[in-house]
Amino acid sequence: MGEDPNDARPEHAPPKLDLNKPGPGDEPPADRPPADRPPAGSGETVMIRPARGGTPRDATPADAVPADAAPRDAVPGEAVPGEAAPADAPPRGATPADAVPRDPAPPQATPTGSFRLPAPAPGAGGAAPWEAPPQNGGSTGTAASAAPAGSFGPADPSGTSGSGFGPADSSGTSGSGFGPPSGGFGGGFGAGGPYGHGQAPAAAPGWAGAGTLPPPPSAPPGSGPGGGGGQGESRPLQAVAVGLLNLSCLGLGYVLLRQWIGAAVCWAATAALLLLALPADADGVPLGVLVGYGAVLLAAAADGARRGLRASLSVGAAARRLVLPLAVVLLAVPAGGAVAYGSARDEAREEAFQQSLLARLATADALVKAREGSRFEVAESDYTTALDTYEKLALDHPGSRAAKLVPERLDAYVTSVSKPYADKKYCEAVDPLKHLRGLPDTVDAKVLGDRADGFDEPLAQSLYECGAGELGRDSTAAAHEAFTELAATFPESVYVGRTEKLVGDGLRKAAAPLSDGSASDPCATTEEVRTRRSGVAGLKGYELSGPVADADRAIQKGVFSCGTKQFRDEEYSDAVKTMDQYAKDYPKSPQTAHARTISIAAQIADHEPAAGKKLPSATVPGGSRMPMVVSNDGKDAVELLYTGPVTGKITLRACGTCTNYGGIRGAVDPDAKPCGGASSKYPKATLQLPAGTYHFLQRRAGGGFAVAGETKSSKAEIEPGYTYTNCLYVTSGL
Repeated sequence: MGEDPNDARPEHAPPKLDLNKPGPGDEPPADRPPADRPPAGSGETVMIRPARGGTPRDATPADAVPADAAPRDAVPGEAVPGEAAPADAPPRGATPADAVPRDPAPPQATPTGSFRLPAPAPGAGGAAPWEAPPQNGGSTGTAASAAPAGSFGPADPSGTSGSGFGPADSSGTSGSGFGPPSGGFGGGFGAGGPYGHGQAPAAAPGWAGAGTLPPPPSAPPGSGPGGGGGQGESRPLQAVAVGLLNLSCLGLGYVLLRQWIGAAVCWAATAALLLLALPADADGVPLGVLVGYGAVLLAAAADGARRGLRASLSVGAAARRLVLPLAVVLLAVPAGGAVAYGSARDEAREEAFQQSLLARLATADALVKAREGSRFEVAESDYTTALDTYEKLALDHPGSRAAKLVPERLDAYVTSVSKPYADKKYCEAVDPLKHLRGLPDTVDAKVLGDRADGFDEPLAQSLYECGAGELGRDSTAAAHEAFTELAATFPESVYVGRTEKLVGDGLRKAAAPLSDGSASDPCATTEEVRTRRSGVAGLKGYELSGPVADADRAIQKGVFSCGTKQFRDEEYSDAVKTMDQYAKDYPKSPQTAHARTISIAAQIADHEPAAGKKLPSATVPGGSRMPMVVSNDGKDAVELLYTGPVTGKITLRACGTCTNYGGIRGAVDPDAKPCGGASSKYPKATLQLPAGTYHFLQRRAGGGFAVAGETKSSKAEIEPGYTYTNCLYVTSGL
């Protein structure tokens, strides 16, 4: 027979006795009927105890109390089955006025190890809910009130019972010890008993359930609440609750069942998952880990449900009613954890994405920083790449941290690109400033803002300063390129007016030495002024006609000065070219005639250096002049150049009938003399020459600087009062 572990035990266990052996005083008197049978005509019922030998198979009534059923706890003052009520106990339903409350006595154990049912509360009349109506006309309360407390067994007719466990004797007293009645527990519940088949035995006096036995337990011993296991009744809701508790990731179903190994497995799996999952990163938990953990949870839930289906829980009924709702609520733990982890993972992914954008921003910043101060044509590619990155970050990811930093980076970009201007390197600043000024054409206006609005003035200033600097370095072409772009881009800029003044004044200053004849090297100065004048005249958008005209006059003077200098420096060929060009460029100049004479003298001096000792005079001397008749006795036209007090040149046409002298003619007619025939046959020219020394150069007409053998130079003294003749002829070896 199993014992309920929750039943209280008496503080002192009764001595172990042999109930089959009668104790002292347990022998019934001769005048009392046996304890297992009611006295004839008594109207009372008694408890029939089965004999030790066991209950006959056919003697178990339907309402018999099972042998292993635990009796209800005894209540002080209440009759216990098999015992008489205390003698001084008031009738049921009556409350004595002088009744004094007593401390409840500890439950007293019956000889079987069970405890007596508690006594009904004072004043409670009638039968308890589980009592049967009185049988055989007996009263449920008479015997109980007549029997003294503390006895066990049937009462005798006198109303007294024995003071110990066992049957009472005929004198009204019982034996003083434990043991069965002397006649044994005979008279079972079967046909062999005195009551016949199917008749329930009468309860002993004082038995609360007179006529009936306590109901059988709802489950085998140990399977109810607080039991130690076994196959109890099926509880599906309890199984569901345990399974759901295990799904909470905390193994609480196993904890409720006190299955610590299963709980430890759940805890270990959850701890491993947390170690792998936390802190959350952008990649999240590997799929295999999630599948494995889910399999563990499902297995734990299924196993918990299986175990909890028939298990008894070591909690009270009220707590058991809360298990299922609590299990449902605790499902929020994994659900909330999944949501929280998903949120953390999303945050990690967002953070990783933000970091990638910031990395792109940092790369662009590094390009800008590395190219700061470099020449723009070298750095332009990197600048363009960085700017494109800034624009894409701002437009494609406007809410990102990187996009919020783009305005600051654009300011730094502008500062870096325009650094040459800040350093006053104006020529280097032109291209970067043009790039910044053109940003609205390539960058979105929402991204760029008004950052490109302030570069007109810096660019105009840079063009002006660059042109001015190049002009000062005699790099006229570069200067004029900057000035031309300035006037074309900013025609209304103040720097256009400044350019006009700068260029005009510079041209006048350069031409001044030519104008006043102070140039130490008029040839070089003339070329410089001519070059500058050409560049200034080519500038569009400027009013520079005055300085250009002044430069032209200076250049004219410079050319003449250059020719005279070349003559004096005995650079006769250069002097000839310079003076011939002067006479061609300035035919109406008053110096043109003088330039021609210098050119003639230079040509003579190139063959006769003595002719270059003195620069021909610009004026014609006065006084008498002597005629000189020059005849051409040659078959080709000839030129005669002369220089002395006057300088000039004459051309004589060819003599058609004349031949060359020498060779065959000399052999045939050795007496033949130049111009020896009639004078009318020879082409003639008359020169009026002032007195003085003259140098002559004879050459074929149109020949320019004739080669040796085709020219002839000579010198003559012209004296006053004489007429001179000069015959020109050609000699040859044939």
